[in-house]
Amino acid sequence: MEPLVPLQKSKSPAVPTAPLPSDLEGEIRRLMKQRNAVFLAHYYQDSEIQDLADFVGDSLQLAQAAQRTQADVILFAGVHFMAETAKILNPTRTVLVPDLSASCSLADGCPAEKLRVWQQKYPDHVTVSYINCSAAVKAISDCIVTSSNAEKIIRSYPEDQPILFAPDQHLGRWLQKKTGRQNIVCYPGSCMVHEIFSEREIVRLKHEFPDAEVLAHPECEERVLGQAHFIGSTSALIKRAMESTATRFIIATEPGVIHEMKKRAPGKEFIPAPAEGGCACNECPHMRLNTLEKVYLALRDLTPQLTMPEELRLAALRPMEKMLSLS
Repeated sequence: MEPLVPLQKSKSPAVPTAPLPSDLEGEIRRLMKQRNAVFLAHYYQDSEIQDLADFVGDSLQLAQAAQRTQADVILFAGVHFMAETAKILNPTRTVLVPDLSASCSLADGCPAEKLRVWQQKYPDHVTVSYINCSAAVKAISDCIVTSSNAEKIIRSYPEDQPILFAPDQHLGRWLQKKTGRQNIVCYPGSCMVHEIFSEREIVRLKHEFPDAEVLAHPECEERVLGQAHFIGSTSALIKRAMESTATRFIIATEPGVIHEMKKRAPGKEFIPAPAEGGCACNECPHMRLNTLEKVYLALRDLTPQLTMPEELRLAALRPMEKMLSLS
């Protein structure tokens, strides 16, 4: 079988020098109606984008929302692989991305050609890939998972079935521990944001705020997860913040999620877990490339659009549909 043609990223258009509308949010809402568009945004986006979006969610919720939509245009404020997912599920709809250069360190660290090499080393393994990967990687995977449904899907395979898990090694090791399965081989990838949290700084915060509950995403390193009171997907962390009797939390994931936590659990305090030295390096630079100005321009000009070869889309659709059927 010939290798599938990888999706090519086109450059985002240059921002024009002409003045933008004074009521940017109002103009975006007007264009949304005019274009019959739905605006999807990830929890890691800036708060002003989250507040304007029709639907805000984690990777699984956004994939499900993209699958359900009847809009002509899908405007996706997230990173590149998320918009790819929307296009995989909606081939006839226009998928807009405010900034096509909004990539993902985890996806970029696992190109399809490298994963193929790993697959050749483990011919008896099925490949289960985290949704934070390119369409080309999805196309050579047996099933896709998100952090919300990964444990359930891993458990759906017979216990004697060896699994190659890509691309996040930390999520893979956490799944090994949760399921008790030692026949999971993890591709050595990681997220630059979740890997930067400092165990030392979290321990310091725990001593400073002994009543605080530490919430962590399973993409974090094992030593950081060892300090957590609760580990879960982005949506699970939000739910925990709402339901826990604690009133103060240390959040070990991208701090954009704190905006939603504050909305759903008003009166509670949320402290972003710092990186080594206390720097604010825990914000995803790729997610933050999207701005309201770029959202407006994308809707006004219907560009940049995400396109995909049909052969690649169909190959990537198969493991995506398997995930959605199991979710």
